[in-house]
Amino acid sequence: MHTLFKKKITETSEPVKARVKGSLPAWLQGTLLRNGPGLFSVGETSYNHWFDGMALLHSFTFKEGDVYYRSKYLRSDTYNKNTRANRIVVSEFGTMAYPDPCQSIFTKVFSYMSHTIPDFTDNCLINIIKYGKDYYTSTETNYFHKIDPNTLETLQKVDYRKYIAVNLATSHPHYDQEGNTYNMGTSIIEMGKPKYTIFKVPSAAEDSAKKPCLKNLEVVCSIPCRSRLAPSYYHSFGMTENYIIFIEQPFKLDILKLATAYYRGVNWASCLKFDADDNTLIHLIDKRTQRPVATKFYTDALVVYHHVNAYEEDGHVVFDIIAYKDSSLYDMFYLANLEQSPERFEAENCLSSAPVCKRYVLPLHSAKIGKLDVTTKQMLEWQEDDCWPAEPVFVPAPNAVEEDDGVILSSIVSTNPNKSPFMLILDAKTFKEVARATIDADIHLDLHGYFIPQQGQHPPQEDTSVAR
Repeated sequence: MHTLFKKKITETSEPVKARVKGSLPAWLQGTLLRNGPGLFSVGETSYNHWFDGMALLHSFTFKEGDVYYRSKYLRSDTYNKNTRANRIVVSEFGTMAYPDPCQSIFTKVFSYMSHTIPDFTDNCLINIIKYGKDYYTSTETNYFHKIDPNTLETLQKVDYRKYIAVNLATSHPHYDQEGNTYNMGTSIIEMGKPKYTIFKVPSAAEDSAKKPCLKNLEVVCSIPCRSRLAPSYYHSFGMTENYIIFIEQPFKLDILKLATAYYRGVNWASCLKFDADDNTLIHLIDKRTQRPVATKFYTDALVVYHHVNAYEEDGHVVFDIIAYKDSSLYDMFYLANLEQSPERFEAENCLSSAPVCKRYVLPLHSAKIGKLDVTTKQMLEWQEDDCWPAEPVFVPAPNAVEEDDGVILSSIVSTNPNKSPFMLILDAKTFKEVARATIDADIHLDLHGYFIPQQGQHPPQEDTSVAR
């Protein structure tokens, strides 16, 4: 295991032609960029976790049936500081570093205070992101680096905070058909008021080569964290044509522990905690209205790192994730574990939670009135944005001949404060709106009721084909 995960890689700074066996498709022309940890020790010091290794970029270029390879370390501030000092002096998520072990008491206290809200590492080792026409290496902090995709040269360090107030951000953005990039991050700047922010970077215009595309960044939506001092950790999110899926899982970052981690001499990863007794909250954000949908969806406690797929079908959002019952996966990648023999590693590091592919199907219109013909299976529905109907009641017309000859009554309340409650009257046959009676009064969302006809009319008939 040691040779696989902790091998010291030497840069291949100039292109090397690969040996190709077989025949590549003629249309396969381009470059695959990859990113990941490649350097795990500096001088006499070593990282604790595989996810901490310094970023190594490499590329595979496909050109006229040939393949060319090159690799280069990201020249981040982290890389430069560590190599100059010949030791690890910049902290990573699983490795807390102390730049000067011989500093004075005053300097130590000042250093501890400056780490209350950490200035995180810029070791961008996770992914490649395209913003506009530019390419960037990314990690999960507020820093990322612009690179040359052809030479792999490091061009510019960028801080999200110049454009949006986030301290943490995902390395798994999404791209729409227009070339816009969607991403999200967490703000922990205001103690006790953390929030998740989803943002969009528009595709670059032809005449904007010299203008940083991030200057056009747009905030799509901000969501307050449900835990005031413990925002959820997330590695990715989902997106369909019209909706963004964010899973607020009970795998949380304790801000108070984070603020004292440097003083206590522990790594930032120790500030993450999974709460098996909590639940998981799924947010749907409508990209058109730039607001979360009113309905919230809950499921059992789980940990998710990667979304697999997401799409819309028949009035539902469908998405697949790889889920775990706990957070043991992260612990498995500590280098002390990976240095064991494969046999011992397998025996001692079996996951307490195996990965499971889970599919969730979320109704987009959970508040609706529906009529199902049990013979033809035809479904008729009434729905309206922000509206929540009460139990529908069928009232037959006097001397009715057919079972759906009459009207449907439902009391409607709204989550929109500018929309008054009303009584909805539908034609029971066609489910078309006959009328609505708006009421200038507070009305609550009720449960069940009964219609009393005027004296002399037939009593209401139960119609089991009407369902809510």
